[in-house]
Amino acid sequence: MAKMIGELFSIELDFPTDIAKQERALLALLGSETAAVFVATEGTSDTPIGMVTVQLTISTAQGGPSGLLEDMFVEKKYRGRGVATALVKAVEKWCLSRGADRVQLLVDFTNEGALKFYNALGYKDTRMVSRRRFIH
Repeated sequence: MAKMIGELFSIELDFPTDIAKQERALLALLGSETAAVFVATEGTSDTPIGMVTVQLTISTAQGGPSGLLEDMFVEKKYRGRGVATALVKAVEKWCLSRGADRVQLLVDFTNEGALKFYNALGYKDTRMVSRRRFIH
């Protein structure tokens, strides 16, 4: 799964690939009660062909939990087969089961395929702009 995140980060240039960091983060997500990792496999194989992570935050706007969908990736040869849609639906179901009524995500503004995909699922642009600062 860390390899998939590395491939994703090769598209999302804001995030550097560091497999050790990605593995550490995945382990933390897997051990968290407020996060989940969903993995798609082909048939009875245990080999991952897609993945997505989700974390709950508390939204003052929503008055409760909100889901943050991250790390969506599907291997190239499996794209267009409904894998990503199934992963997003799993995230949404998980969020609803935990009292969240909103899912939000970030998409690289140059990733036209991802933008079209999320638009087709009903995800809308907001007026918000993502900002960050590293605080070493």
